[in-house]
Amino acid sequence: MKNVIEYYSSFDEWGRLDREPLEFTINWHYIKKYLPNCGSILDNGAGPGKYSFELARQGYNVTLSDITPKLVEIAKEKANELGLTEKFSGFHSLNATNLKGISNENFDASLMLGPIYHLQNGNDRIAAVRELHRVTKNNGIVFVAFQSRMRMLLTSLLFPTFWKPNDNIGTINKFIEEGIFNHTDEGRFTGAYYYNIEDIKPFMENHGFETIDLIGSSNLGALINNEQKQYWTDQGEKEKLIELLIRIAGDPSVLGVSSHLLYIGRKKK
Repeated sequence: MKNVIEYYSSFDEWGRLDREPLEFTINWHYIKKYLPNCGSILDNGAGPGKYSFELARQGYNVTLSDITPKLVEIAKEKANELGLTEKFSGFHSLNATNLKGISNENFDASLMLGPIYHLQNGNDRIAAVRELHRVTKNNGIVFVAFQSRMRMLLTSLLFPTFWKPNDNIGTINKFIEEGIFNHTDEGRFTGAYYYNIEDIKPFMENHGFETIDLIGSSNLGALINNEQKQYWTDQGEKEKLIELLIRIAGDPSVLGVSSHLLYIGRKKK
């Protein structure tokens, strides 16, 4: 995971969510919809803590963890700046595959909005989900982010020179079969694993969760460029556009074109 730590130590993840607000807006809508009214929340793979701070503002007791020490330090500083430190039970630099020091069945809900797609080894993905299961209370709610293989295929076909080595059909065919992508341009997005949509629910259900929902976090909004978005803003319908995208987020035909997906499940006893 050294490459992941190096990448996020220099990448502005907070800024990414500001630049691409739709993902956060849609995720937050569904997170609020399914969260318990109160309790303790784990934000596992939290990055600089954007979701954690929203949870803290809502009155939840939050534990933040991320594999990148620099991001954990940024989260600590921001919590202090925002006057939210007292709402946090801890800030931890931990690998999602081994949440060492976090006790069993400790959280009413758990978020894992990044680690899964950074784990290219299947055993590591299983370990991360088992750890999520271990630390979440029985009947607790989990929110897990995945990335879509079909959406990455579309991106590669549209912008091949921007997503090397997916700049030729042979490599793209290999990607379709394996779901593994490692950028050949130095400093670009770290390696990732992309799921087929139909594999997400069985994967989670086979490791102790009951599916509640699966939604596209960016869905059709990821296909609309800034000029096209500006049209709806100028029409005075920006908020209605967002409401529309939230409403269709769970449509099966939308999931494949959404770069990020949010799985929502319940821990089975």
